[in-house]
This record gives sequence, structure tokens and C-alpha cells, in this order.
Amino acid sequence: MTSAGTPDHARLLLPFPPAELGGLPPGWPALVWDGTGGAPTGRDLAAVEFFVMPYTFTGAALPLLPALPRLRVLQSLSAGVDDVLPHLPAGVTLCNAAGVHSASTAEHAVALTLASLRGVPDFVRAQDAGRWTTGFRPALADRTVLLIGHGSIGSAVEARLTAFECEVLRVAGTARELPQGPVHSMDALPSLLPRADVVVLTVPLTDTTRGLVDARFLARMKDGALLVNVARGAVVDTAALVDALRTGRLSAALDVTDPEPLPPDHPLWTTPHTLISPHAAATTSAYRPRALALVRAQLARYTAGEPLANVVVAQGRGTGGGR
Repeated sequence: MTSAGTPDHARLLLPFPPAELGGLPPGWPALVWDGTGGAPTGRDLAAVEFFVMPYTFTGAALPLLPALPRLRVLQSLSAGVDDVLPHLPAGVTLCNAAGVHSASTAEHAVALTLASLRGVPDFVRAQDAGRWTTGFRPALADRTVLLIGHGSIGSAVEARLTAFECEVLRVAGTARELPQGPVHSMDALPSLLPRADVVVLTVPLTDTTRGLVDARFLARMKDGALLVNVARGAVVDTAALVDALRTGRLSAALDVTDPEPLPPDHPLWTTPHTLISPHAAATTSAYRPRALALVRAQLARYTAGEPLANVVVAQGRGTGGGR
């Protein structure tokens, strides 16, 4: 909702009260809207040049963009901005929230991996039925994990895997060398997929990665391998995945799906060897302090005329500084 007593000619539109940000730069009044209640309208938006979209309320925020004639910077609080790009006005710099969700998403990726390998969903169903079931399950130890995407989230996943005594392979859009080993280019996927016991997706959704995990990709995965998706649902060809899972050759742990939300009658719900969480990787207690730190730093840069961080599209100045 909007804050009470908002000064006229607000230059900032923020989802957090200024007090949580430690105050605002002098001469930079703010309008506060957290995505709930009525959105600000009319003259309240006429002077806004820096808009931080409320997290998880992108659909409510995008209609405001045409009403922001002086907008210069659009700051997303999501790492992925594929849903924002088609609506970005000309002359506006778009920044994402790279790093804000890395800890939470990496935790969730490892949690999904462990839950799937160790059969935690089976234990829950057995508990609900009052059954004591035992048996051997795969461990993460001694397995080979292929990380597809090695930005801030992929790096955070790898950092958390170091304690699990598994081998890590890395693939990203650009090949490079890291102290812990090489990051291969996407061209290496055909040779790396057959080696992996677990494949973790952390890539952004782009024209290149849309449908990356198709029938050919899945066919190259080794028998018994696990696919973990904490990226975007459309990185995976859902129909191809359902077909592969139904053979019993592969399993999947999905925090994101295509479509999303997953309709109640969608076949993925009842496909065997599948664990689904409702796009929950980033919505944890780790979000708010990291989001506040990012917004605080970006506002300091912008109002001082310094280059912004996490620039995805620099259509305007891209380097702050009020007029």
C-alpha cells in the first residue's frame, strides 16, 4: 500500500519504508508502495525517476510504467527479468537483483537434490499412512553434479556442494577457468551430460536457453539421473520431460514449471519420480536483508551519479545522477 503523508513530487518509488533503508538521500523524497492495496496513480508518479518494483508483484507493477514519464531506472528485485524486458520503456535502464536470492535459491537446489535422492517424499507419504519403510537410497556423496549456469546462483550452489564429497562439473554461456576448475561452454553439454548423476539448472531464461532441456538433452542424460530446475520453467520442454519421466529412466525435482502456476490437472503432478515445489526457492528470511542492502547501495550510486550495479539493459544513462 502507499505510505501516509508522502511528499509531493516523489523522485523514488520504493517497496520499503525509508526507515528500513536507513533514510534517503537529501532531496530525494519517496513514495512507498509494497505491491498490495491500491497502486499510486496520477500526479503522484509524475516525478518518479527510480522505481524499485515490489518483489513477487511484477504483474501489478508493470501497468505503472506508462504513467512514469520521468522514469530513468527500473530496479527489479528478481534475478530473472524475462517478464519485464518486453515492457521496458525506451530510455530506461533495467537492473536485476543478482546476488539477492543466491543463498536461498542455492539452499533450495541442494534441498531438492537431497530430498529426491534420499526419498524424503516417500518417507512423508509413508508417515501419513503409518508405514515403516526402509531400503537403500542414492547418496549425494560420490555423485557427479553438473551445474548448468554459473552466475551468482550457480556459484552459490557449488559452494554448498563442497561439503558433500561429490564431483562438480560446470557449464555456462562463456567458458573460463576458476580456481576450483574449468567452466565449460554450452558446446560441451553433449559430452558432459552422460557423466552427470545430477543436473542442476540455474540459467536465466533467454532466447538461447528457452527449451534448452528438450528430448535430445534428456536422452543424453544417464540412466537414473536427476534433473533439478531452480531457473525458469520454460528452460525445460515440459512435454518432453513428462515423456522421459514416465519411462522411469530419469527423475526430476522442480521449483519452477511451464506453465506456472501448474494447473491442478497437469500431468506433471502425477508423473512418477517427480518432486515439485511451488517456485519457493527465493521466498525465505534471507530475502529482505539482501534486498534492502541492494536497494540502499543502488540509491547511493544513482543519487551520486555513479554507475549502477546489475545493469541488464542500459537504455538511458545507466549511471544515476538526478537532473
